[in-house]
Amino acid sequence: MGRWLDTATDATSPDTQLFAKLIAARDARNELALLGLQQPTWRALLTRRFARAAAPAALPFAVTLNDYAEFVRTLHTLLLTHAAATVHGADAQCLASIIAHACLRPDHLWRDLGLAGRDEVTWMLTRYFPTLVALNTGNLRWKKFLAEQRALSLGLRPGPAPGCPGCEDYGHCFPEPG
Repeated sequence: MGRWLDTATDATSPDTQLFAKLIAARDARNELALLGLQQPTWRALLTRRFARAAAPAALPFAVTLNDYAEFVRTLHTLLLTHAAATVHGADAQCLASIIAHACLRPDHLWRDLGLAGRDEVTWMLTRYFPTLVALNTGNLRWKKFLAEQRALSLGLRPGPAPGCPGCEDYGHCFPEPG
């Protein structure tokens, strides 16, 4: 994360620090494309938050969504309907993409995002999508909650996010009926 903060336009900004964490987690594994950002969005984020970064102007490879493009698109849309007016709109767009793509990976959302724990996810979602967070009255795990809200917004029966079945706690979140 330090490398990204060293190139930040404003390293003291909590939003810049958040993006530095999210990017650094993927950069450390040479997986920047897993952020799910389109090239123009990526370049705009670098210009806005990391103007001095010696990062690639283009992401190294594209993510193939195959069967999950609809999930990502609709979760992205749902998140943006709850975007806070107090955050930069382009940052909310980026974050919605990063979160939607992270839901495709098989772990807890905080790990998939490269954050330190659930509290950081809660902070991020509360800052960017507060009205959505307010709906989590059952204190569900975030990936499960986001998948559920996406399904409900489409009039579908709630189910797991695409990455959920590979998680160690899948049976906890989605117990077998018995």
